[in-house]
Amino acid sequence: MKSFLLVFVVAFCFSCIPVRIAPTIKTDKVMVAKKFKRKLPKRQAFIFEDPKNANEFYNYVNTKHELQFQDVEFNVPFEVDGTLFYFSFHEVEIPDKTINLIPIIIDAKLDNGGNSPLFEDSYTSRQGNWYIAITVNDEAMNDCLKPNSVYKASVLKYLKQMRLEYLNTSNYLEALLRR
Repeated sequence: MKSFLLVFVVAFCFSCIPVRIAPTIKTDKVMVAKKFKRKLPKRQAFIFEDPKNANEFYNYVNTKHELQFQDVEFNVPFEVDGTLFYFSFHEVEIPDKTINLIPIIIDAKLDNGGNSPLFEDSYTSRQGNWYIAITVNDEAMNDCLKPNSVYKASVLKYLKQMRLEYLNTSNYLEALLRR
């Protein structure tokens, strides 16, 4: 029993406690954006993980749609089956956050001995996870990703193709040539 307690205490002291874990999205997901991240609009959104560097999706959209850095994030026009739609996107970070117990214990021992703490900056650690959330409207500004939308299937097909093209393209001029 004593050895089990000793193993438990050692395992507990030498571990990290996760406080917040970012969601894992294997391909893509359609959900209310505000439920995914509070700062997003209360609309249905097409969400996928972004493994590339910051502003890469911005550069992709700017190059593909020839926007010349004007209104790149909001109401970008695109056409599916002869119908005009507009998409807006948001780059969102949701960090993983953990509490590291070892630096806290070491600093507590140092503080009891009258020394100043050494590891104050190491009590918690964060690792950022980036996502792209895309909302789509028609010309009447109706949400096209709602479950009852007539356009949902065709818009989702376009968004899935756009996601694959973005993830598989390193030179965004190639996306412009594919248009």
